[in-house]
Amino acid sequence: MINHLGIIADGNRRWAKENGLPKIEGHKRGLKTIETLVAAAAKANIPFLTFYVFSTENWGREEAEVSYIMKLAETKIMKMAKKMAENNVRLLILGTRGKVNPTLTSLGEKAEKITEKCTGTTVCFCFNYGGEQEIADAANIALEADGEITPETIRKHLYHPEVPDLDMIVRTSGEERISGFMLWRAAYAELMFIKKYFPEMTGDDIKIILNEYEKRNRRFGK
Repeated sequence: MINHLGIIADGNRRWAKENGLPKIEGHKRGLKTIETLVAAAAKANIPFLTFYVFSTENWGREEAEVSYIMKLAETKIMKMAKKMAENNVRLLILGTRGKVNPTLTSLGEKAEKITEKCTGTTVCFCFNYGGEQEIADAANIALEADGEITPETIRKHLYHPEVPDLDMIVRTSGEERISGFMLWRAAYAELMFIKKYFPEMTGDDIKIILNEYEKRNRRFGK
């Protein structure tokens, strides 16, 4: 059984383009897809589900698109958190504050607070996230707090260290790379690449992913 499933939510813009829609519609549809997959994962009793939704490199996109994504997150984060709380789903946000608007940062903290006592599926959003940056941040803290950098000291200072290693990483849109997604926790993750764009995913895809995972033989280098 999968303990931690990671999804690289790719293809929102291409989905919109192929459907004759503006880019922002792709991101809007992607958010609805997240809600659908969260419900399916909770129903399947997956303990941890992480979405890679906005990387530190994504700031290089068109200003109008980035502004829309930030406004969409700002508008929807609390509504999503309240719905998660009603369904016993915990919400965590992994990433750096960096360029993020203080208002959105504050809303993110409130969203985590609302769901902190939930005991069902934990849903993580990698937002303004970079895998190399996470490891660098953890190493700097480890050196100051523990006086040495070891795998053990780095691990305990990762963003939300209670989140376990990934068992399976799924990337949509046909691209076959992980793009810096949870580099530390991805060390022995199984990889699965889906040709459909992220907005095309449905709850049934969670079942397909679980079935594929059960077929894998994980040896962890042994």
